[in-house]
Amino acid sequence: MPFIEELSPEAAEAERGALAAILKASVEAGASVSFLLPFSHEAAAGFWDGVIAQMRAGQRRLLVARAAPGGPVLGTVNLALIGIPNQPHRAEVSKLLVHPEARRQGIARALMLAVEDLAREAGRSLLCLDTRQGDAAEPLYGSLGYVFLGAIPGFAIPPHGGKAEAASFFYKQL
Repeated sequence: MPFIEELSPEAAEAERGALAAILKASVEAGASVSFLLPFSHEAAAGFWDGVIAQMRAGQRRLLVARAAPGGPVLGTVNLALIGIPNQPHRAEVSKLLVHPEARRQGIARALMLAVEDLAREAGRSLLCLDTRQGDAAEPLYGSLGYVFLGAIPGFAIPPHGGKAEAASFFYKQL
């Protein structure tokens, strides 16, 4: 079972290089997570700079997975805390990433279970997320009780380019 921990903004800053490496490797392996190839380490690090700024503002929380405490980061997920007045109960799960060399070890499942606990701790009772339709994560979300809401065709261009692909949207009431 992986070791899951929440990072403070300062700890995230210290792990910025590792987080960027996971994001870059994931995009290069075909993950449709907002970026197109070629995708540089600097661009990946820039993404994490934005996440860290949102963490400092109290708008986002970040979890990482390691094989053991103090070990290298193998995966990550973040929780976007919605700041809309009529939606204080809702949060979005985003950027569930597991390094391609660490997949199929239960890391994504452990991260998802931990992000649900984090959401509950933050007073959230509704989680939303999206993924590329047909992605390997869809069965995981279903097995965790997320409800498939629907798909939007032509939602995002895949990282290797080409025709825009559909995205599947899920929710879960905690």
